[in-house]
Amino acid sequence: MTTYTLIGPITQLIPLQKTGNKGAIKDHDLEIIENAGILIEGENIHTIGVFSDLKEKAHALHAEIIELHTDYVCTPGFIDAHTHICFSGSRANDYAMRNAGRSYLEIAEAGGGIWDTVTQTRKAEQQILTDGVIQRANTLLKRGITTAEVKSGYGLSVTEELKMLRAIKTANISTAADLVSTCLAGHILPKDFDGDHKAYLEEMSTTLFPILKEEQLTNRIDAFVEQGAFLPSDIYPYFEKAKQMGFDITVHADQFNTGGSEVAVKVGAISADHLEASTENEIQMLAQSNVISVALPGASIGLGCDFTPARKILDAGGALAIASDWNPGSAPMGDLLTQASILGTFQKLSNAEVLAGITCRAAAALNLDDRGRLVSGMLADFNLFETEHVHEIFYHQGKLVPSQVWKRGKLV
Repeated sequence: MTTYTLIGPITQLIPLQKTGNKGAIKDHDLEIIENAGILIEGENIHTIGVFSDLKEKAHALHAEIIELHTDYVCTPGFIDAHTHICFSGSRANDYAMRNAGRSYLEIAEAGGGIWDTVTQTRKAEQQILTDGVIQRANTLLKRGITTAEVKSGYGLSVTEELKMLRAIKTANISTAADLVSTCLAGHILPKDFDGDHKAYLEEMSTTLFPILKEEQLTNRIDAFVEQGAFLPSDIYPYFEKAKQMGFDITVHADQFNTGGSEVAVKVGAISADHLEASTENEIQMLAQSNVISVALPGASIGLGCDFTPARKILDAGGALAIASDWNPGSAPMGDLLTQASILGTFQKLSNAEVLAGITCRAAAALNLDDRGRLVSGMLADFNLFETEHVHEIFYHQGKLVPSQVWKRGKLV
């Protein structure tokens, strides 16, 4: 039996119904419904409107009516479109060495870097990884992130990548947050692989990809296109094989050197993530494509490097999402709202652009069309902040957290 719930009155509700996925947004263009209500039907939104107008409809549907007696601002549930929260171990020593002036190469030679996390993750039992994902997903949920992408990539063998992706799939059953898994077997060439980059990618695409489909572990394939990881010439056959098998493509692109964003455009990727090194050429190329640019301010903060040129991407007409990149190495903070607010400050983004970047445009980066906006028929994923104006959310730079988080029509 379908249940109905009406919530309100909400001081300000931000539906983002009219907000497109590309280009700049002014704050004065942000649609705001005042004294609003949300009528929920099961897991989905039935109607958005003025609370007093929805009451009669709610009574006719025998809906439970939850009346609010203080100021609240309602946003869509946040979406973190790029995380690495399936891992084991810590790289606090990397952070200390980096801040002491050691280079990426020096840290790797000292036993740190991605390979350190690979080593620790391989040692962990699958249940340990599952428990870690659940814990981190629940932390995100408390901060208003109702959907999070989770990558593998610290296994780097068929067996270990499967262990990670099975852990993510199991964790998704045990958290109220929705987890979208991504296979990042193309992270770096593992030190213990007997062969070159092309041979490794061939083994992954030939052996791993069919199992991913058979067990429904993911529909997304990612790779780190970068000097020291995988060059464009190596990665094209890998992505083409993935596309032929029906996988969506996303790319770690232009983090330290350019080249990855061009790969993303040429292969028709859903998103190109990082882009800190992107120049005007890459910005224009991305803006003229359907690829969603994903800024990862957590990595810029963690590494002390430039931010993604978010302002230029938006002004060029591009699509911009914002994600946390939560990982044990370069982005250990894992606080999307704080990072997005800081990116807004340094890149002069409007609050409307920041909000869209962690809601509707983040949904587009995950190829999801059932969330990210508060619109009839979409999932009833939303946050209630105890404040009277939406600007307060970003003004406090992550210190103002949701008082209520609703996921699929349930208060979590």
